[in-house]
Amino acid sequence: MKHELINKILADTAYVRMGGRAEEKKAAEYLIGVCNEFANGAHTEEFPVDLADIKRAKLYADGAEIPCKAYFLCGSGIAEGELYYLRSTDKYSLSQCRGKIVMIDSYLGYWKYRDLIENGAMAFITFDGNINYADRDIDQRELRPYVSNGEKILGVNINAKDAVKMIEDGVKDIRIEVEQDEYVGNSQNVVLELKGEREEFIVLTAHYDSTSLSTGAFDNMSGCLGLLHMIEYFSKNSHSYSLRFVFCGSEERGLLGSKAYCEAHLEELDKCVLCVNLDMIGCIMGKFGSCCTSEKELVNYISYMGLECGFPVHVYQGVYSSDSTPFSDKGVPSVSFARFSPSNTGTIHNSYDTKALLTAAQVEADSEFITKFVSRMANAVLCPVARKIPDNMKQKLDEYLLRKKAD
Repeated sequence: MKHELINKILADTAYVRMGGRAEEKKAAEYLIGVCNEFANGAHTEEFPVDLADIKRAKLYADGAEIPCKAYFLCGSGIAEGELYYLRSTDKYSLSQCRGKIVMIDSYLGYWKYRDLIENGAMAFITFDGNINYADRDIDQRELRPYVSNGEKILGVNINAKDAVKMIEDGVKDIRIEVEQDEYVGNSQNVVLELKGEREEFIVLTAHYDSTSLSTGAFDNMSGCLGLLHMIEYFSKNSHSYSLRFVFCGSEERGLLGSKAYCEAHLEELDKCVLCVNLDMIGCIMGKFGSCCTSEKELVNYISYMGLECGFPVHVYQGVYSSDSTPFSDKGVPSVSFARFSPSNTGTIHNSYDTKALLTAAQVEADSEFITKFVSRMANAVLCPVARKIPDNMKQKLDEYLLRKKAD
């Protein structure tokens, strides 16, 4: 892709694109337009998502109001109680949650939420941001349905500066007020297929939604640019295997787009030989990497290819927190490509994720390496990647998808 087009796409999509919202749909329609400049047939596939509109969110600490955002889908109501700062998840610390409004350090994942529920927490407070940054941004988070599993308690998110001050001041009494409308709406994937000589296909994925504070240039319009680069290339060059490009919606809300695609196309997945996922490429800083949820031989293949092409790549076997994972869970081997940047030069999920983190030249360089890899797979006499998921990767998938708790 020409550098001018890369920069134009980054500029045109420099707005928040939360899953299920009008801005995400606007971006989907934009991507269809760009796809159709290279090849016809791009279209959307809708899927249902849980949504909420916050009408009221208040947090009072010893009577003083603290800026906050209520968690989407945490329900509505009022919670009043004593503040408890959960510093550790040992048995004693968890036992002190009962009847309290609990502040936690980390992101509210499934197992942390189960700990709160099982130990009788009344409500919860999380925080994000950085005490050293000038901004007072607060991310809009959600209590995902597969996390709450029908058991909801009220929750709010605040800025780290206020969290530190509350603990420093010894705040005791907390009041949380939340009112929201919860309903089911729609998100969408953008799909384009380039037919090859065979019915079997390779699926290529990248998500185009963003989090609430982010315009998502690095995470992950950059990956979408990589897909567009390959659409342009393969629309002009032959490929034996068919190629299905899926720009996934609502990834930031729990891989909802890729999960929906896998369910909707379940009967076809036995013809899918490989998933290639792009999530965060083109950053000015950092090393290029590849995570293979596959047999170990693919790790070696990509490592050797990096040496052959003179393109340094860090390759490992694992489960990547992105849209490749639902495909691997259905038995499709996958590989995710990313540029792993230090957090102080490639931050994501906040207002600092802008096109300033990227260069068109680096997006192009990363995309060209990925295209070379896909071209080898797509033109192979027989795709060399075994269509199986090794036992150690099945274990990692069980842990990532919350079927088992990691040791």
